Amino acid sequence: MVSHQSPSVDLNAIKARQQKSWSTGDYSVIGATLVVISEELCEATDLYAGQSVLDVATGSGNTAIAAARRFCEVTGTDYVPALLEVGRRRAEAEHLPVTFQEGDAENIPFADASFDIVLSTLGVMFTPHQEKAASELLRVCRSSGKIGLANWTPTGFIGNLFRIIGKYVPPPAGLKPASLWGTEERLREIFGNGIASLQTTKRHFIFRYRSASHWLDHFGTYYGPIVTTLKALDATRQEQFSGEVISLLESYNRAKDGTLAVPSEYLEAVAIRR
Repeated sequence: MVSHQSPSVDLNAIKARQQKSWSTGDYSVIGATLVVISEELCEATDLYAGQSVLDVATGSGNTAIAAARRFCEVTGTDYVPALLEVGRRRAEAEHLPVTFQEGDAENIPFADASFDIVLSTLGVMFTPHQEKAASELLRVCRSSGKIGLANWTPTGFIGNLFRIIGKYVPPPAGLKPASLWGTEERLREIFGNGIASLQTTKRHFIFRYRSASHWLDHFGTYYGPIVTTLKALDATRQEQFSGEVISLLESYNRAKDGTLAVPSEYLEAVAIRR
């Protein structure tokens, strides 16, 4: 039985705020450090040259470009035009023929069964209407095609970071946490009978920075959710928030030389469309 968002939640208003948040800062700077996740996902999904691939919530194109490196026919969609433009420039620099098109993950602008493979890396998980987004991934994927996802888990570093953000800037009541996409249970729930199989693997991405303060400065400049959180707080609350984030970073830090190496768990999932 698929559970649904509370009908009292204004999902369109939430989406508008999210779009503004992801347009703040410059996610392409953060995304550039996460390329390995996209490369791993393309290998896990076992892409073959010539397959038609859609990368949903592509951002600046990490996974779209990774698929194009494998000579697939690739389209990337996102609702932040500035990030799509960065993706176009990156693909052009590598002489890769990727099509970037503005589009909403909850209303993907393509016909049913348009793609052999549908991918999303740390993207579709942030949609406010999770069931709708899952149904759209299924809709545009052909029968026996694959859906490949990489999503932060609730129990990893980023999952805990978003709990801190939620403490200072509470999410709308009734909105399901994005990190639920990082659990096999939730994926099975939202994809339901639309998939014939689901394989999941927990992996870790390592955030490598000069220090915890360096990480916070970087994310506080470029990562929309952190930028907008800091802007919403007065000086005292900013200091409290920053202190909690620094403490979280240091609690995960495995580096012994004064730098930062923070493992962040994510779930890599590959589903076969029924």
